[in-house]
Amino acid sequence: MEQPGEEEREAEETLFGGYFLTAAFVSNPTFAARPDNTGLVALRHMLHLETDLYKQYLTLYTDQNFFSDRREGWIKLTEWDGTYALTGLVDRFGWRIQYERDAPVDRSGVKQAYADALVTVRYQAGRESVWWKTTLPDQNLIAYAGPGWLFQNSNYFARPDNTGRALFRYVAHADLDLYRNRAVLYADVNMFTDREKGNKVSPTEVDWIVGLALRWHNYELSFYREEDRPVDRSSLVQKYFAIQLRLAFDVPKRIGSRLNPFAAANTR
Repeated sequence: MEQPGEEEREAEETLFGGYFLTAAFVSNPTFAARPDNTGLVALRHMLHLETDLYKQYLTLYTDQNFFSDRREGWIKLTEWDGTYALTGLVDRFGWRIQYERDAPVDRSGVKQAYADALVTVRYQAGRESVWWKTTLPDQNLIAYAGPGWLFQNSNYFARPDNTGRALFRYVAHADLDLYRNRAVLYADVNMFTDREKGNKVSPTEVDWIVGLALRWHNYELSFYREEDRPVDRSSLVQKYFAIQLRLAFDVPKRIGSRLNPFAAANTR
């Protein structure tokens, strides 16, 4: 999701920032708690950390995602997904190079890993539409979409039932700001293709999320629904409904330099 104050990042670099979130899957008939599709997720915990290497043009970030199994007491962690990436924004274009590894933590089993590259184009109605700025000055629409390529894929599947190997991905995202970034309706679509099929560009899986986020200062409470389903055959559909609390934080480099007692000496 878009972060509050995203536009201001173009004028100032971040020393480090990110967010911590925790979510409860209050209804989960089929969303698995491990990469081998065993168990059912109960809780999700995630830490996102990022630092600007050069303004908004080059940012390093990591996501650490942890899941627990409702069939095994809700608390004990069963899966750890680690993501490491370089990303950036140039005008309305975004890019990302990412490595992800999903692995069980309570037993041996299937591990999924890949590296990909992604390019997106971005639209902001509050900046680019005179009609929108005049008619809806307290609201905004931010959207982006683009293609990606899993250029290295040791075992990342092309469908929710763990068949095929993903090759291309197509992403789309939209945030509809209902009122001054305090209430936001959002949606995500993520599609994959199968490198083992003859038609390597046609989607074999579509994952979608629709949610409502309520924001207050650095806090966000959201309610959302996700469904991951195959599109070229009938098989497993993974879906759930969750409630999530997120706390965001950001330390700009100008503040970090004041906190560093060696900063002044290093500039002499």
